[in-house]
Amino acid sequence: MEKSTAFIGLDVHKESIEVAIADQGEARHYGRFAGNAAAVDQIARRVAARGRELQFVYEAGPCGFWIYRRLTRKGYGCMVVSPSMTPRRPGERVKTDRRDCVKLARLARSGDLTAIYVPDERDEAIRDLVRAREDSVCVQRQGRQRLQALLLRNEIRYAGKGAWSAAHRRWLASLKLPDPAQQIAFEEYLQAIEEADARLKRLAQVIACHLESWRWKPLVDALQAFRGIESIHGVRIVAELGDLTRFDCPRKLMGYLGLIPTENSSGSRRRQGAITKAGNRSARRAFVEAAHQYSHPARVSWVIARRQGGVPKEVLDIAWKAQLRLCARFRKLCARGVNRNKVTVAIARELCGFVWSVGQLVKPL
Repeated sequence: MEKSTAFIGLDVHKESIEVAIADQGEARHYGRFAGNAAAVDQIARRVAARGRELQFVYEAGPCGFWIYRRLTRKGYGCMVVSPSMTPRRPGERVKTDRRDCVKLARLARSGDLTAIYVPDERDEAIRDLVRAREDSVCVQRQGRQRLQALLLRNEIRYAGKGAWSAAHRRWLASLKLPDPAQQIAFEEYLQAIEEADARLKRLAQVIACHLESWRWKPLVDALQAFRGIESIHGVRIVAELGDLTRFDCPRKLMGYLGLIPTENSSGSRRRQGAITKAGNRSARRAFVEAAHQYSHPARVSWVIARRQGGVPKEVLDIAWKAQLRLCARFRKLCARGVNRNKVTVAIARELCGFVWSVGQLVKPL
C-alpha cells in the first residue's frame, strides 16, 4: 500500500517553531516547539510516528538553512520558500504565527509554493566571507564620510586630486585642527578608517586563499575574462548566485537579480517603469559596478590580458563579444541622451546574459 504524504508547515523564529500538518483532511495547527535542533528532531519523530511520507516547508529568514540540512540528512523531504513569493489573499488582514504555518502546509499540499535554491555548506561559508568584506567596505565608506564631514564643518578642504590617494593621506597626517577636542575626534575617525583598510586587506587575502580550494574556482577564473570583473567581484557573483545552470535562460537570471523593468500594461497600452530590484541585491550591485567599465572603448588592456591567462578560448570569445557590444551600446545610449544611471543598469542587464553563457560552459571541480 502506497504511503500518504503529510505536508508539515513550519513558521520558524529564533525562540520558537509553530507547526501545522496538512494531510488528507483540513490543514490544522499541530503545536508550538522550541527553536533549537533538538526541537526539530522532536517534531520529525512525532509526525513520522504514523508511518507516512513527510514533506516539510518553511520560509527563508534570519535562521538560515540549518533546518533544511538537518531534515534532509535524516531522509525527509524539505523545501525552503521565499516569503515574497508566498501567495496572499488581497483581503487578508490578520497575520499570526499559527496562521502562517497552517497556510504554508496548505499551500505546499496544493502545489502553490516554489522552492528556492539552497547553497551547500561550503558555498554558504564563502558567501558569508564575501558579505563580511562588503560590510567592511560599508564601514570604511561611513568612516571616510564622517571624517570629511568634520573637515567640511571646519572649512578644511583638500586642494589636490584623488581623494584617499597617498598624497591625500599625507595631507591628512599633517592636519592640525584648531581645538584639542576636535583634534581627538579627527584622530579617532582616522584610526577607524585605517582599521577598516587593514580589515579589507585581510579579508581579501583570506578570500583569495579559500578560493584555491573552492569548487567554483574555474568559473571565477572564467568570469575574470570580462571587463570590470576582477577576482573579488567574480567570487562575489558566484557566491551569491551559485550554480548558474539552474537558470533556464538569461532572462530568468536577469529577473532573479531584479534588473528587468516593472511593467503595467493593459490592452494596447504598454507602460514600463524602473527595475524591479527583486532578488539578490549584492550580486545586482556587483553587475552594476562592472557595467561602469564599459563606458570606455573596447580594448583588452594588459590588466585584462593578465587575468585571461589559462581561460578557455570559447570563454575569451564570449568576453570579447561582450566588450564589443556593451561598449558600443553604452556610447549609443549616452549619445541619445539617456540618463547615465539608466545606461549603466541596461549594460549590467546585458552583461548578465554573457555571464550566464559562461556559466553554462564552465563546470565546477
